[in-house]
Amino acid sequence: MSASASGNKPREGVDDVALETDLGWAIRLVSTAFSRVATESVAGLPGGPRGYLVLVALAGGEPPTQLALAKEVSLDRTVMTYLLDDLEAEGLIERLADPSDRRVRRIAATAKGRARLTELGERLDDAERQCLAGLDEGDQAILRRLVNRLARVAAVGEPSASPCEVVAEVEPAEDTTGLRGIPSRRPRRPARRG
Repeated sequence: MSASASGNKPREGVDDVALETDLGWAIRLVSTAFSRVATESVAGLPGGPRGYLVLVALAGGEPPTQLALAKEVSLDRTVMTYLLDDLEAEGLIERLADPSDRRVRRIAATAKGRARLTELGERLDDAERQCLAGLDEGDQAILRRLVNRLARVAAVGEPSASPCEVVAEVEPAEDTTGLRGIPSRRPRRPARRG
């Protein structure tokens, strides 16, 4: 949808065609807008968005070691130590001795930390609704599925399906070919190097 079709005027000097065709620019604009409202939603939490990621990672399952937690949320071990200190000072997490190795600490969310996570989740839901307000419910669902699919692909660094398969998964076509409506085609030959 173009900026003019949505009722919003594009900024002066912004090409309407670029808004509709430049994926990188559009993703960055949406990401920046969401990041701003999401960061405001978790502003009172030690570490802000990083603190939120830690609480989410601790929400279920066995308490991880500090090193495993740092890897899971992609934080440097030193940064993680200071962040955990701040979260512990607020009573949101606790460090527990590992029963099998007393030198290792496992990190667990406290009841206060889980309650805070629920509150922050509600705030972030509001931020998400604010960012997606220009889309109807059906378009929001499609966008969520596509973005989550892209995120999974980006996390492993290689595509798991062709773009046609992604679209077919989101909006299945009538089964005219026996394979969810995707016409068969010859695979591309790899480019020769040399």
